[in-house]
Amino acid sequence: MPLPIDHAYPSDLAALVLRRWDEATALEHCDLARPDAASLTAVLSTCYQATLLREEGRPVTFRLALSDPDAFEAAGGPPSGFHRLVFIRRLPLDAHELRRLSPAAVFSRSLIGATLTASEQPAVWGLIHSGPQWLQSLRGGRPRYQTVPDVLMIAATGPGRLLVSIGSRTLAELKSGTVSNMEMDLFESHWVQNRLAEMTGGNLATLSEHRQPAEDGGPRIDAQFATVLVGHVLRRMLAAVRAAEHGGTVILIPRHRASELLSDGRHMRVKYGFSDEEPRRRIATLVAAMMHEMARHATKGATIGWDSYQSSAAAQVAEIDEGLFEVAQLLADLTRVDGTVLITDSLEVLGFGVEIAGELPEVAQVARARDLDGNDREWVRTDRVGTRHRSAYRLCQALHDALVLVVSQDGGLRFIRWHVDAVTYWEQLAIGPWDV
Repeated sequence: MPLPIDHAYPSDLAALVLRRWDEATALEHCDLARPDAASLTAVLSTCYQATLLREEGRPVTFRLALSDPDAFEAAGGPPSGFHRLVFIRRLPLDAHELRRLSPAAVFSRSLIGATLTASEQPAVWGLIHSGPQWLQSLRGGRPRYQTVPDVLMIAATGPGRLLVSIGSRTLAELKSGTVSNMEMDLFESHWVQNRLAEMTGGNLATLSEHRQPAEDGGPRIDAQFATVLVGHVLRRMLAAVRAAEHGGTVILIPRHRASELLSDGRHMRVKYGFSDEEPRRRIATLVAAMMHEMARHATKGATIGWDSYQSSAAAQVAEIDEGLFEVAQLLADLTRVDGTVLITDSLEVLGFGVEIAGELPEVAQVARARDLDGNDREWVRTDRVGTRHRSAYRLCQALHDALVLVVSQDGGLRFIRWHVDAVTYWEQLAIGPWDV
């Protein structure tokens, strides 16, 4: 007897979107008019079909904003606003029109504008150029005074993959034949937060002079700020790897084990290692400089935290922030070379082109975490994933204090480590239209 097939399609996604919409409205998180079920299903079906097409050999990807043109100011434009261009005549919203328009509406920089009303057929009214600034803030950068508007959005980044949101607030996702309204941002889990705290607790000792109030009542840095900032640098790096669509692996090891693991060769071999000098510790240098600069500009008695960092208008703070962004981009670029990138818990870059030793024992099954802290897990076989994932499983079975971050070519992200009694992985689920 054949196994039952239970795949989800656009109609299932529409039903979940409307359910989440009603919940958001009841909580006063949404004041937009609820879309008509039939119209929403039709548009989602059209977008779904468009993702199955190709444009000159490339996958069809786009962001679709469903609103009137008036939702975007006519005189606005990047970097602070959105540049709205309205067509002379409206076009039918169908899969082939989306395919033809997708090269002109690059996912990271532009949107396609369309209508969605129960009284008329959906139609494309124009293009909306956002520039990339919104992505930088949402992926871990400081805000660039541009926010995603509260309109219904559909993001399509791969075959059969749709994410529906109101602005940056996720409603539901269709991916791999399943629908989900669950968001899982691993950076919010207790164990990742604890690991980030360890990164900054002892390894950024140069910051300690700013963590307590000065005797004269001077400003102090909130103890959690360095932890949050380092986490956002890591988030930026991973976002850049995912956006490049080539996949990559990053291994984090405790700093005190770096010399041992670099020299013994039992677990990994580093093809391109970096000299032990300040440039490989540049992230810690920049974070320390950020602390010093923010303390210098703060008023007496102030406590400087994440909000202060985001709102600071100091030119030097902006320059250091750009430096952090560029180092994160560099780390992402290193993943393009065969092998993995090796860094310490303080984001010290030890080398790249790292080969995980093939002599390590294979792992027949691993646990998949279904919640942030890994309390709810299920066992899965490892013979259905590629070499990149299986190598990470072998390493984490041998090194219980390693954390491996694996990005697949389709943008999927797994956090892998030894947890309780087994190699366990978490999948970073979409948290917004920039993170499908």
